[in-house]
Amino acid sequence: MRTRLCELLAIDYPIIQAGMGIVHPAHALVAAVSNAGALGSLGAALRSPSELREQIALIRERTTRPFAVNFVVSDFKEETFAAALDARPAVISLALGDPGDLVRRAHAAGALVVHQIHTVAQAVQAAGRGVDAVIAQGGEAGGFGQFVSTLPLIPQVVDAVRPLPVVAAGGIGDGRGIAAALLLGAAGVNMGTRFLASVEAPIAEGWKKLIIAAQSEDAIKVELWNDISRSPMGRAGYGTVPRALRTPFHDQWAQRRAEAVQKVEELRGEIQAAVAEGRFHEYMPFAGQSAGLIHEVLPVREIIRRLMSQAEETLRQAPTLVARMGVGKDSP
Repeated sequence: MRTRLCELLAIDYPIIQAGMGIVHPAHALVAAVSNAGALGSLGAALRSPSELREQIALIRERTTRPFAVNFVVSDFKEETFAAALDARPAVISLALGDPGDLVRRAHAAGALVVHQIHTVAQAVQAAGRGVDAVIAQGGEAGGFGQFVSTLPLIPQVVDAVRPLPVVAAGGIGDGRGIAAALLLGAAGVNMGTRFLASVEAPIAEGWKKLIIAAQSEDAIKVELWNDISRSPMGRAGYGTVPRALRTPFHDQWAQRRAEAVQKVEELRGEIQAAVAEGRFHEYMPFAGQSAGLIHEVLPVREIIRRLMSQAEETLRQAPTLVARMGVGKDSP
C-alpha cells in the first residue's frame, strides 16, 4: 500500500510515529519504526541540544531510513532547533503553535516540514506557511490536543488544504482506523499510543501495562496538568489540554484544582521524584482513546505488519459493501 505520503517521505507504509518528547531515550524506537518502513519521529521537547545531537547520531547508527525530528512551537528553543537543522534530518515536524518562519528555515536546511493542527483554521494557516503536509489530530489523541473529533476533522481539513497531503491522527489504533482515514481522504496516519505499547518503547513496563489494560473511557482530558506543570509541555500552544489515562493522583486533585495550584511546588517535587524513579506513569501516563484497541505489547515491526495487513483487508471489503448496496446500478 503506497500513498502520496509514502512518495513524499520516501517510506514504504503511510504511517508516522508521533514525536513524543516525554519518551527518553527514544533512538531505539525511532530507528525501529523507520527500519520497519514507516517514519520514526524523535521528540525534541525537553531535550538539550547536546542530547538531541546524541540521539540523532544513535538513530543514524541504527538506520539509514528517513526519520523526523519533532518540535513544540509553543516552547521553542533556538539552540535545539539549530542543532536539528545542522543534523539535516529528512523531516522536521512541528506542533502546538503557528509554525511561522520555521518552515522556511527547515526547507533551507533541506528538510520537509509536517505540521500538526487541530482545527480547519489552523490547517489553512499552516498551508499558507508552506508546509509539505499537515497532521490533522482529533481530540481522541493522547498527549496535548483540542476537542474536535477525528471523524469530522479529517474530511474538513482535506477539503480546506487540497492538494496538500493530510495525515490523520487521534483514536487510530489498528488497521481499520488506517483504512477509515484513507477513505476520508487522508494520505496516511500519525500514531502515538500504539507505539508506546511496543517492545522498543523506552517507557516503564507499568505504563505499557496500563495501556493494554485500559478502556477508551479511561483516557481522559487532564486540565490539572496544565495547572501544575512547570514543564514546557505544560505550556502547550493552540489552547490544548493533555489526554492521559486516569490515575489515583488525578482523582485526588481534579476536583481540588485551586488547592493543587496552591501546593504546586510540593506536587511538582513529587512528580519529579517519580520521574527519576521511573514512576511517571503513576501520575500522567499519556495515552489516547485508542488504548481500548490495544491488547498486547509487540515489537514495532510486528505492529506495523499487523496494521498494514488489517488495513489492506479492510479496504478489500469496501467494494463488496458497495456491490451489496447496489450503488452505481440503475434504479427505477
